[in-house]
Amino acid sequence: MSGIIALNHNENLYAILKSHFPADDSACCMELSDGSQLTFGDVDARSGRMAGLLRALGVDVGDRVLVQVDKSPEAVMLYLGCLRAGAVFLPLNAAYTAREVEYFIGDATPSLAVCRPADATAFEALAAAGGGTRVQTLGANGDGTLMDRFADAPDDERVESRSHDDLAAILYTSGTTGRSKGAMLSHGNLSSNARVLHAHWGFTPDDVLIHALPIFHVHGLFVALHCSLLNGTRMIFQARFDADAVIDAMARATVLMGVPTFYVRLLENTRFDRHAVRRMRLFVAGSAPLLPDTFNAFEARTGHRILERYGMTEAGMITSNPLDGERLPGTVGYFLPGVSGRVADVDGNELPRGEVGVLEIKGPNVFRGYWCMPEKTAAEFRADGHFITGDNATMAADGRISIVGRAKDLVISGGYNVYPKEIELMIDVLPGVRESAVIGVPHPDFGEGVVAVISKQSSTALDEATVIDSLSGQLAAFKRPKRVFFTDELPRNTMGKVQKNTLRQKYADTFAKRQEEPG
Repeated sequence: MSGIIALNHNENLYAILKSHFPADDSACCMELSDGSQLTFGDVDARSGRMAGLLRALGVDVGDRVLVQVDKSPEAVMLYLGCLRAGAVFLPLNAAYTAREVEYFIGDATPSLAVCRPADATAFEALAAAGGGTRVQTLGANGDGTLMDRFADAPDDERVESRSHDDLAAILYTSGTTGRSKGAMLSHGNLSSNARVLHAHWGFTPDDVLIHALPIFHVHGLFVALHCSLLNGTRMIFQARFDADAVIDAMARATVLMGVPTFYVRLLENTRFDRHAVRRMRLFVAGSAPLLPDTFNAFEARTGHRILERYGMTEAGMITSNPLDGERLPGTVGYFLPGVSGRVADVDGNELPRGEVGVLEIKGPNVFRGYWCMPEKTAAEFRADGHFITGDNATMAADGRISIVGRAKDLVISGGYNVYPKEIELMIDVLPGVRESAVIGVPHPDFGEGVVAVISKQSSTALDEATVIDSLSGQLAAFKRPKRVFFTDELPRNTMGKVQKNTLRQKYADTFAKRQEEPG
């Protein structure tokens, strides 16, 4: 049974966040889309009441609370309430199907599941089959059974005592290969990363964050939200990304955190110019690779160089381009303070600078392991404690890191390693190309054949032969795509990452017949 102790001795993440709230609790914490606001006093009171409600619903310290709801201020209070109650927050992508949710309920055995009102019947059935998980609902407009009970819940000022190693959240990986894995993140993992980012990105009392990211993911739930709460200043809280709404908010904001798609959409908006960003201090990009063309076009339009960083579910943020210093397109900068690592071969031996290998890391941000998967956890850590990220990377002489791609995306054609990022960068600069994705699919002669899938700009005459010919003098023959396909849009997940597994499935039969191959 955990005790309740003074905030300054409590490593509960909420206690740490609250210690940075302004002395004037009437200061605005969240500016909402309807023009209303929640003060820091409101956030503290409502998250406390939510924690008390969770206790009343039978949620004990250490219990999992599974949440699949739309973004709302109430959803944020639910997250903070879980922290305060010592429960383990388990957010799910709002796009997951009932079949996927069934797996998560069975794997995590949550004490409570919170879903959208429209999903209540399906959740009740899944919960009953999964062993008695209780179900409450929460709608985007603050409706649902949870908020009905919240209205009558008493105030509760308690913050459960948690240690650095106690579990705060479980985030499931996308599960593109095999079973989805629940990454266990402790209060210490989250607080250490939040403090480093807040300092490293130079937050000041004058900063105002535009929060337009989803909150089921590391970027929006942890990076953006925690930095703003640690800063003790206002965030402009938007239910979803809308370019016009974000541009309007820039008139009273200083920081935007977004996925690359945000910046592409802003550049497509004729209102987006230097005047629109006149108050902005910092633009941060992550969750998917930022194309050099987007980086350069953004700088030309606004005078700002986007700060790209790199992270993952299992470790939060790992590297960042510098706040003060050269931000190079196509790179993710240097290890954050407290994080160390190496680029290694398959046996964990560090490779010479400049060579491609798998990035391995250590630091207080690195997760505690995969939920109920001790063998998988052991396989992902070296004997010396380094976590194997699964991302192929290079490290320059000065320590600057570039991500080449996921190790599972490596293409082995005719016995030779092909790194998709190298080819994508060359294709992306061709006239008429919006973006490309390079994959490997089964090939009867080479094991895998290199295939490029291109999203091209409208009204362009770009064709397969032109693309392959353009690469002839730049790439070895084994690296050049054997086929090129065109599509209106590349498939993406909700965080903007190209879903290469979807492309591999779609084009799996490309070389099933020994057809004549261009190039």
